[in-house]
Amino acid sequence: MDGIDVVAKLMAISAITAPKSKGENFVETHVLQGETLKQLADAMVFFGEKTQKKDFDRDAKNVARSEAVVLVGIKNASTLGLDCGACGFPDCKTMTSQEKKSVEFKGPVCAFRLLDMGIALGSAVKTASILNVDNRIMYRVGVVAREINLVDWDFVMGIPLSVSGKNIFFDR
Repeated sequence: MDGIDVVAKLMAISAITAPKSKGENFVETHVLQGETLKQLADAMVFFGEKTQKKDFDRDAKNVARSEAVVLVGIKNASTLGLDCGACGFPDCKTMTSQEKKSVEFKGPVCAFRLLDMGIALGSAVKTASILNVDNRIMYRVGVVAREINLVDWDFVMGIPLSVSGKNIFFDR
């Protein structure tokens, strides 16, 4: 679909310019199109089968039918230094002294940086919505994008985009 690349780039701009804690930006974006979408969809099916995790195949079908996917994530995000405990640790120093563990995502991560990413995701999908492009935020897309090294971010979500007569992301 002509124009979807422009919408995806505008969504990335919205994510990057969204408000951030202390005005510090750790949000990353990347647009996927073409053959990479098939590669990602196939890898999502395989990951679901390998891990016996639910709905990776369902979301893979959406990715395969999409015109683009916008990835939004964070990488190497510092803490705010508030010692608030929202991350599950008593203070920021304790959290940052922990060895980063990578399962589906890499953490621990400061809760405020995760909020920043959430606001960036909201800004990106708002842009798609304003431009009448169907979309849906998907955690499974981010898991597999990391798994197959499309990105090396700590935490990532994917937003598949579709332009059709009926929204493919609902009634799945």
